[in-house]
Amino acid sequence: MSARPESLSLTDHLTLTRAGTPSYADAVAHPFLWSAGDGTIDKSLFCLWLAQDRIYAAYAYPKFIGGLVVRIPFSRSVPPESGSESGLSTRSESANRRILRTLAGCLENIVQEVEFFTTTARTHGLDLGVWEEREGTREYVAEMARMADDENFGEGFVFLWAMEKVYLDAWTFVRAEARKRDDFHSEKSPTDGLVWQFVENWTSPGFVEFVDELAALANATDVTVKRATEIWDRVIELEKGFWPVAGEEILMRKDGA
Repeated sequence: MSARPESLSLTDHLTLTRAGTPSYADAVAHPFLWSAGDGTIDKSLFCLWLAQDRIYAAYAYPKFIGGLVVRIPFSRSVPPESGSESGLSTRSESANRRILRTLAGCLENIVQEVEFFTTTARTHGLDLGVWEEREGTREYVAEMARMADDENFGEGFVFLWAMEKVYLDAWTFVRAEARKRDDFHSEKSPTDGLVWQFVENWTSPGFVEFVDELAALANATDVTVKRATEIWDRVIELEKGFWPVAGEEILMRKDGA
């Protein structure tokens, strides 16, 4: 593990130490993402992934965020009105309120996201109810539950930033691959309209700002570089396992069809 230069924030350090590595490429340039970007993805495989992401969004994510909310270190005492303690207390409470607003926004966003999944599936004729839960999904859900129960609030927040950062980078990759085809005036794929809705959702300026805000809050925690790196690597591993591979659209059907 390399030492973090003082000029780099924690999250910038984590990003730079894994950028371009095979492990990070496996997570953000996975074959699933390649096929989504180049227009060759199987619609059933995409449906399988969306069903798994709905489990993440509708079940695991709200519980995880709730676990962070209850651990925000708010004080039950009224802050003193003057003196050095007043300044420290006021800054602490202000930081806690900022965290709470951000986490409340996470919950608002995930409600909209689940509705987006449902509407998009209906529009494109995708049946999200025909799929078994993948092992990669179960592992991710279990890790989120464990982090939600962990007493270290800062570690949970680094985990949150890491999840959203990898998703941003993954769908940014899909967007770049899709635009390469546009540049060469290639014919549109039947799945392009479906895929592009998700690209726009997870590469929008609003989502970029959201990830930046999470980074700022993660940088303000007291999590060590060593522990943050462990969390970062674990999220990268989980994200790699979350993307389905060709053939699973047959194997993972509940009806075996």
